[in-house]
Amino acid sequence: MSRHEPVLLKESVELLVWNKDGAYFEGTAGYGGHAGEILNSLSDRGKLVATDKDFEAFNYCKNFFKNESRYIVYNTSFTNIDVIAKIEFIEMFDGIFLDLGVSSLQLDDPEKGFTFREDSPLDLRMNKSEGITAAELLNNASEEELADIIFKYGEEKKSRQIARKIAEYRKTNKFETSNQLKNIIAELTPPKFLNKSLARVFQALRIYVNNELEELEIFLDKSIDLLNKGGRIVIITFHSLEDRIVKEKFKYETLECVCPPQSPICVCGKEARLKLVNTKPIAPAEEEIAKNRRARSAKLRAAERI
Repeated sequence: MSRHEPVLLKESVELLVWNKDGAYFEGTAGYGGHAGEILNSLSDRGKLVATDKDFEAFNYCKNFFKNESRYIVYNTSFTNIDVIAKIEFIEMFDGIFLDLGVSSLQLDDPEKGFTFREDSPLDLRMNKSEGITAAELLNNASEEELADIIFKYGEEKKSRQIARKIAEYRKTNKFETSNQLKNIIAELTPPKFLNKSLARVFQALRIYVNNELEELEIFLDKSIDLLNKGGRIVIITFHSLEDRIVKEKFKYETLECVCPPQSPICVCGKEARLKLVNTKPIAPAEEEIAKNRRARSAKLRAAERI
C-alpha cells in the first residue's frame, strides 16, 4: 500500500511539538504520515497516542509502528480523547493534533465507498460497523431532509432539485451504488461543473453519516480541557464548515468576558483559556499544491493553552 501524502506536514509538526518529552494526541491517525514526523521530533521519553475510526487505517498504523514503543493507536473516534487519556494515565497532553481530511487512499479505494470516480457501494462511513450508510439515507430520508443535508453540509445550490430527483428515482429503484447517485446529479449539472457538484453532494452525505461536525465540536471542548499550560492544539480543515467551527471555538476561548457590551461590570466569570498562535489560517504553499492537488483547500489553525 502506498503511503498517503500528509498535508502541511512541516508546518503542523513545528507548531505542535514544543516539549520533546511530552505526551501528544493525534485524532486522525490515517496512514501515519504526520505520526512519523511527530515521533521524529520527540525524545525517547515522549509519547504519541492516536485514534482512527477506519479499521484499515488503524491496522496499518498498528503494524507500521509495531516496533515504536512511544506510539499507541486506538480504533475509535477522537471524541473519546478523555477516555483514552485515563486508560493511558495521561493527565494532560502537551499537544493535540487533528487532520480532518479524508486520505487519498480512502478516496481512491472503491471498496471503501468514498469515491464517485468508479462505481462502488454507496457507503461513506469511516467505521463500517456504526451508523447508516449513505444508500440507506437516500432510500429512507424525506425529500426535505435530503435537500437540507445537501445544502447545509455540501453548500450545493441545486440541493432541492437533486433531492427531488432522488425521491423520484427511489420510487422504482433502490439506491445501492455511487453511479446511481452520480447519474442523477449529471442530469441536473452541466459537464464542466459536474465534478464540483459531485464532490459537494458526496461530501455532504459523508459528513452527515459520520456526524463529523458534531464530533468536531465535542472533540474541541474535551481537547481544551485536556491541554497542558503552554500546550498547542493544531487543526487542519478542508472545508468552510469545519474551519468555521474551529475558528469560532478558538476565538471564544481567547475571550476574557462575554457579557453584553452595555453591562457596566463583568458578571460572566469567563476566563480566557487559549491564545491564537496564528491569527490567519496557514495554507499550503504553491509547491505543495502542485504535488498534491487535494491540499489546495487545507487550512491550518493553531492555539496555545494559557
